[in-house]
Amino acid sequence: MSTIRSRFWRGGVCNALIFRKSDLPTDRSKWQPLFAAAMGSPDPYGRQLNGMGGGISSLSKVCIVSPSTRDDADVDFEFVQVVIDDGSLDLASNCGNMTAAVGPFALDEGLLNSCDNRPDPTTNHASIRIYNTNTKKIIISSFPVKGSPPKFVPQGNYRMDGVPGTASQISLSFQSPGGTQTGRVLPTGNGTTFMTVTDRKGRNITASILDVANPGVYVDGNDLGISADVTPAELDQQKDTMALMETVRREAAERMGMDPDTASVPKVVVLFKPTDKEVSRGTNIKCLPLSMGQAHKAIPLTLALNLGTACKVQGTLASKLARNMRQDEKVIIQHPSGMIEVGVEISGEDVLSASLFSTARLLMKGEVNVE
Repeated sequence: MSTIRSRFWRGGVCNALIFRKSDLPTDRSKWQPLFAAAMGSPDPYGRQLNGMGGGISSLSKVCIVSPSTRDDADVDFEFVQVVIDDGSLDLASNCGNMTAAVGPFALDEGLLNSCDNRPDPTTNHASIRIYNTNTKKIIISSFPVKGSPPKFVPQGNYRMDGVPGTASQISLSFQSPGGTQTGRVLPTGNGTTFMTVTDRKGRNITASILDVANPGVYVDGNDLGISADVTPAELDQQKDTMALMETVRREAAERMGMDPDTASVPKVVVLFKPTDKEVSRGTNIKCLPLSMGQAHKAIPLTLALNLGTACKVQGTLASKLARNMRQDEKVIIQHPSGMIEVGVEISGEDVLSASLFSTARLLMKGEVNVE
């Protein structure tokens, strides 16, 4: 049996195997069969029953972490989406959810070798600079620690919608998150773009296309006849609507100069104007996100950062549908599992930073079978 040392972590609303880069073959062409076997792909039944995956995109992930040689980062983090059906690897984007686990993993695994980036035991807090190689962006992860040497403290009172129970709060601040794939916050140059793809009534669909933290494309659910109360499971069963959303995603990818056959980006988000009752609970914008051809039960964190920014960029669908928005306040997003707050700092046309809170937990450590 061939095995590789690994850790199985929950980050936000996702799970992933996390590897030290030093434990993997130096020949990257050998990664695909190893990661596919570990996850249990390909699986014609879509369950990944023969591996660690869970049969949905949020549970079919791999993270690779190593000490960084960059002056502005402590660790490097590469994210890999393992495609369930065929076991291919998609490295086109970052996973904001699993980013929450990278800092604690790096600390607990002793990957912070420099004295400059070790946590200060007097503050009981660590602040680790993560360089995501997929998007070439820096994320600052801050979280509680204790002990000597300091270790991550997973227990706490912070409740994250979509995750049962409570845990310690992890702060993630994405630095200059605009233009991860295209170099621009608005790749088409406009807040709204008239697509060539048409809806069921033959009308050209209006979309907003943004590249912040990860590329995203937004549509107005009401305009497309999608019920604001539809659940992810119900939307998945609306095959015509899902096919239309995939057509929108592919055209948006082409307009961004990206490969439309890369299924992970851009991600599609269906937007809804919040009701009075939802606004009374603090909601600014309501959404139902899609990723890898599936409706998600919770919004991916990079997409939350993208949407939070979209709400503050004039002329986008999000800014038009959002209610009670103030430029100096956080954006509260309602998604199928609850709500999430996003902080966005904008100066002119530049997004200086986007931030949110998450949680993470080590689920298992040992060796994973990669045969």
